[in-house]
Amino acid sequence: MLVVVSPAKRLDWSERDVGTTEPRFAEEAVKLAKTARNLTLGELKSLMKLSDDLAKLNRDRFRDFSETPEAETLRPAALGFAGDTYQGLEAASLDAEEMAWAQDHLRILSGLYGVLRPLDGIQQYRLEMGSRLKTRRGGSLYDYWGDKIAKALNEEAEAAGTDVLVNCASQEYFGAVDEKALKLRVITPQFMEDKNGTPKIVSFYAKRARGAMARFIVQRRLTDPDALRDFDTGGYAWSEALSTPDKPVFVRAADA
Repeated sequence: MLVVVSPAKRLDWSERDVGTTEPRFAEEAVKLAKTARNLTLGELKSLMKLSDDLAKLNRDRFRDFSETPEAETLRPAALGFAGDTYQGLEAASLDAEEMAWAQDHLRILSGLYGVLRPLDGIQQYRLEMGSRLKTRRGGSLYDYWGDKIAKALNEEAEAAGTDVLVNCASQEYFGAVDEKALKLRVITPQFMEDKNGTPKIVSFYAKRARGAMARFIVQRRLTDPDALRDFDTGGYAWSEALSTPDKPVFVRAADA
C-alpha cells in the first residue's frame, strides 16, 4: 500500500549524513517559489497569516530558493520536516531497509513540491496547501496542482504494486488530491481520545498518531488493509464499533 502524510510548518535543518533524491515536481516548486518571491512582505504576511518576523524569514527563503540548489542547502523531506506528525513518524530512527521501503511507499503532500518521497531533497520553505497564492492556473494552490498530484499517486502506487492508498494527511492537504482522477481505494484512519466514554478527535494527538501509523506501515511493510487494525502505538486500539472498512477508527483513553 501507499501512505501519504502532510508536511510541517516547523523544520529541522540539522546536518544529515543521508543522500537525497530529486523531487518529482522540482520545476513546479521553482515556479511557485518565483511567484511567492514577487509578493510584498505585507502580501506574504497576509497570505499565510504570519507574524512580521516569520514573514521576513519566509520572504528570505523564497528569495534564496534556487533552481540548482547546492547539496548542503538540502535536507531529505522526511528528516527536514518537524512537528507533530514527524514526532510520530520518527524517520531518523528508521534503519536503511525501512527507509528504502518508505522511499517506495511513503509520500508527503506539499503545497510547494506537490508530492515528495522521504529522501527527496527540499530547500527551506513554508507554503501551506490552503494558501490562496494566485498563479496563471487560478487563485489557490488547489487550482495550481489540479489533477497532477492524483495522477502522480496513481503512477507511484502502480510502481509499488498496490491499488490502496492510506490517507494519513490532513484534510487541507488531501484536499489537493483530485478524487475524480485518483484510481485508488482510499483508507483514512481516524484517531480519537476517549474521556468519560465520549471519544473525540484531538488535533495535536491525531497528528502524531497519523505519523505513527505511517511508521507502523513502513516497519511492518504492510500490504493488507486489514492489518492496519493491529496498530497499537501510544495505547490506541482499533474500534470495530466505530469503524467502517475505509475509515478504521482507533481509540485510546484520554490520559494515555
